[in-house]
Amino acid sequence: MSGRLAQTEGLTDIQREILSTVRDFVDKEILPVATELEHRDEYPTQIVEGLKELGVFGLMIPEEYGGLGESLLTYALTVEEIARGWMSVSGIINTHFIVAYMLKQHGTQEQKEYFLPKMAAGEIRGAFSMSEPALGSDVSAITSKGVADRGDYVLTGQKMWLTNGGSSTLVAVLCRTDEGHPEGTPPHKSMTTFLVEKEAGFGEVRPGLTIPGKIDKMGYKGVDTTELIMDGLRVPADRVLGGATGRGFYHMMDGVEVGRVNVAARGCGVAQRAFELGVSYAQQRHTFGKPIAQHQAIQFKLAEMATKVEAAHAMMVNAARKKDSGQRNDLEAGMAKYLASEYCKEVVEDAFRIHGGYGFSKEYEIERLYREAPMLLIGEGTAEIQKMIIGRRLLEEYRIQG
Repeated sequence: MSGRLAQTEGLTDIQREILSTVRDFVDKEILPVATELEHRDEYPTQIVEGLKELGVFGLMIPEEYGGLGESLLTYALTVEEIARGWMSVSGIINTHFIVAYMLKQHGTQEQKEYFLPKMAAGEIRGAFSMSEPALGSDVSAITSKGVADRGDYVLTGQKMWLTNGGSSTLVAVLCRTDEGHPEGTPPHKSMTTFLVEKEAGFGEVRPGLTIPGKIDKMGYKGVDTTELIMDGLRVPADRVLGGATGRGFYHMMDGVEVGRVNVAARGCGVAQRAFELGVSYAQQRHTFGKPIAQHQAIQFKLAEMATKVEAAHAMMVNAARKKDSGQRNDLEAGMAKYLASEYCKEVVEDAFRIHGGYGFSKEYEIERLYREAPMLLIGEGTAEIQKMIIGRRLLEEYRIQG
């Protein structure tokens, strides 16, 4: 059911072909099974295999490494389509994509040649890890440590909220590496990203590394969200991203910037699906002798929902295009993420209200969306963090002289 909303002007034939292929896949392979899998909290193995075959895991990986070499815009629009089907599936791709992006931008030649072809094929699956039990967005407070020891680094600490913690086989982990940095070095200049390879699964997945099990969540099910515990985990020095310590904070911030465009795209996709469900139900349900779509109260809701869907999509596309053109997009990405996630929650809630009592029934898809939307308010930095970033950047841009 694709209508007028959230169209993107100026796409190439290749982009349009990729998106229509993904949309078909979503309609045939994801939407029919999403709610059932979600209620069982089951990992969508078949869906993931299908996405591997479509090449989605290598969408932005350069062609020389076996990827499709596409833009952030193509990727974001793909995510929007997938999230329209089931948001959890876009989460399975997103962390993989952020790690691939960090490798492409910052990895050594050897790291790129080793990881990227396998990542493009979906053989190696990525996850990345900043948060800890006591902190989320306050990255400078990280306590996990990496200590140099005979050509290796020994990592110790506890990480939290790893999307794909169990199913991934490569985790980019942010740790403090204070050695080699003079006393009084600010925390963000003494952090390093380590590329940690592991077995998929739970428990001790390699000596010194434990993935305890899935965290039970309100929504965003099917994708495994975990802790990660490092206790004397040895990582060779050639697995320091980019080959030099002290750059980890910048690597992660670069990754999160594209991740924010991705979360905006997810908000857009979920909001579009909620609108589709609302507009369709409003034409089927009758009260007082006519479809509820003919009541002005409902038409006003649909008008607001559609306007929000359109606005969020436009901002997300703008943020992606800005990054693709080589410009800094932190302001646009922050605004897009903030707006799309807030609007998503509102559009989902309006669709839920249109459904009346049925919205509360697990038989209706809107019940699932209602539990999924809140994750977007928190993932990749809360609304409050986005507003802080936006506010600071605005003051830099509009500083008064004198």
